[in-house]
Amino acid sequence: MKATEAFLSWLTYDIESVVSRVKKEDVQRVLRKERLTPEDFLCLLSPAAEAFLEDMAILSQKITAKHFGRAILLFAPLYVSDYCQNRCVYCGFRAQNTFARTKLSLEEIRKNGEVLSSKGFRHVLLLTGDAPSITPVEFFEDMLRVLHPMFDSLALEVYPLKTDEYVRLKQVGLDGLTIYQETYERKIYDEVHPTGPKKDYLWRLETPERGAMAGLRWITIGALYGLADPLHDAFWTAMHLMTLKKYYPEVEWGVSLPRMNPAEGDFVPKYTLSDRRFVQYLLAFRIFFPTVGITLSTRERPYMRDIVIPLGVTKVSAESHTEVGGYTEKPCHIPQFEVADTRSVEEMKRVIAHKGFDPVFKDWVGAI
Repeated sequence: MKATEAFLSWLTYDIESVVSRVKKEDVQRVLRKERLTPEDFLCLLSPAAEAFLEDMAILSQKITAKHFGRAILLFAPLYVSDYCQNRCVYCGFRAQNTFARTKLSLEEIRKNGEVLSSKGFRHVLLLTGDAPSITPVEFFEDMLRVLHPMFDSLALEVYPLKTDEYVRLKQVGLDGLTIYQETYERKIYDEVHPTGPKKDYLWRLETPERGAMAGLRWITIGALYGLADPLHDAFWTAMHLMTLKKYYPEVEWGVSLPRMNPAEGDFVPKYTLSDRRFVQYLLAFRIFFPTVGITLSTRERPYMRDIVIPLGVTKVSAESHTEVGGYTEKPCHIPQFEVADTRSVEEMKRVIAHKGFDPVFKDWVGAI
């Protein structure tokens, strides 16, 4: 795993030392540069850069318009199973939570797909818990065969798979992959994943690279902000993405910056990423990665989503349900986390258009 090996050296980088030396004139210099270094990215994440959010926003908007135009893609998540072996302390699906677990049948998956298709969605992200005995690769193959005729892009956000398994799924319609490391801080990663397959830090870290080796068209990575120091996770996410882009330039790489929302359980985040810093980090990612897609989830409140949509975002979820089969069933199942923005697809289309952007459902047609 060449990209993963190259990234691991960044975990010993002295982030705090670099950030502590940043002055306002350093931020101004970085904003005038065309090619940025990792140190420049840290400069944009630093407290000194908070005074330049307006300048960063203007630059971010210019960069986004140059590479993405004014189109913002709408997509929907579809949870198909909440069985899970992991005991992640922050997740509503964690194994120790006692509730009636659910796995959709292929017919139920088809019905949910039909609802999403009728709303206009052409891109769907399929999600499960980590339970290979309940949702094996064969189940994913059948699921993709059912949904592929309805959609232009199908992606998975499930437990890490092997390269040859991603190849198998690509052959029946898999187009993309979303995989969050959750936190790159290894000590905290170990603490918040006390037991279960997800405890294997390196196996999860290598997942985007296995997806790239399998030939998937697009892959999105990120950290879950609230588990560890947001500054550290933002920097390490960027370095991970940078190395992946270097070794696999043919992939359409993306990043997301989800913040902790309440889930079933009593976990209280030790860290917070304020609204202002959240905007700063999003702008820093856009400036450092001009051609990378940036996803905005319904974890964010409507107010925040409306603010950041024009600032560099290229993909947003809408009318999301984080409980299994939420598009056809009454909301009786446990959600993985609470959705903060419950607005409908039509409402989101109007918001995006009001901001001067074009809400789109289709950006590519598969060849399968």
